[in-house]
Amino acid sequence: MEEEYSMGKTVKIMRRSIFVFLQNYQTFTTFAAFLAFPFAALVLLSESLVPSSSLLRVIHSRIQTLFDAAGFPRSSEFFIILNLKLSQTISTSFLALPFALSFHLLAKAFVIQVLCSQKKSGFSLISLYNPIFHTQMCNTLLIISANSTCFSILFFIFNFMESLGLSGSKWIIFCSATGALFYSIVLANALIICSLALILSGMEKQGGYMAIIKASMVIKGRRATALSLALPMNLGLAAVEALFEYRIMRAYYYQGENPNPIPMGLEGLFIAYLYAILLVLDTVIGCLFYRSCCKSCSGVNVIIDQQESCRRRYNNTYRIEIQERNGNAYARLNQILDDDDDYVYEIA
Repeated sequence: MEEEYSMGKTVKIMRRSIFVFLQNYQTFTTFAAFLAFPFAALVLLSESLVPSSSLLRVIHSRIQTLFDAAGFPRSSEFFIILNLKLSQTISTSFLALPFALSFHLLAKAFVIQVLCSQKKSGFSLISLYNPIFHTQMCNTLLIISANSTCFSILFFIFNFMESLGLSGSKWIIFCSATGALFYSIVLANALIICSLALILSGMEKQGGYMAIIKASMVIKGRRATALSLALPMNLGLAAVEALFEYRIMRAYYYQGENPNPIPMGLEGLFIAYLYAILLVLDTVIGCLFYRSCCKSCSGVNVIIDQQESCRRRYNNTYRIEIQERNGNAYARLNQILDDDDDYVYEIA
């Protein structure tokens, strides 16, 4: 039976995560934060520089061409905003990809190593990085597949409505609102599964698509909790990005080509450091959320091991022999095991 998590469970996990973070404050704010710092700085810079770059205009025009070929209405505000956000996300992800696959994943592996080494031994940074890297590759394919599936469904819906002659402004608004809701739900679920899969691959040392499958099993019935945990962290990251835009980029553009570089550079480094700390805290929250899920369901690996044990126990071959003794019939039941031993049951 699926366990429904309340808001109190979310608050408990959040409080416990902050407590664990403060327990390992020096480790997380030095080694882990500095590992995530290059990725954080590059993300902040790319978020600020991408809107004025030629890469964004090229990607935006290509996506608009794709939308026009699919028959999506140009008058829909949903597709205008979606095109802009997709272009910005693709551009930023492309620029930050090298550091995302190196420094960001190393920071995650380091946090998982610190948390797991308190309970288990044998967790080295390289042994954790490899499965996390493989899972990140599969996560990328999953996000692309989720977007492609949503666009395919929207393509059929809009073309079906157009074939019925329902192409008025009211129907376009209705379909756009429905499509936006559907797209948000699918993408949000895909993102929280991918995030938990990275944590699982580090804590269980099993990467690739199996980590994604296990994460989808673990998170079943707990999506509300996962979303409520992800929301404050995403709001915090968005707030730091807005702070960087307001304090650094706005000051740079308003002061012209001769701003005071030293105070502005130090302030930018501090904001990037805050962003890195939030990334580390997000990993801590993910680890404790996964542990809470494992406590409630005894762990995905335990369940799979139990199922495999039951399969080996009950999927054996039986041989029934009918014997006659002193005028009475007896049924002899032989259970043939893998090691060629027999369990014998006699039924009169």
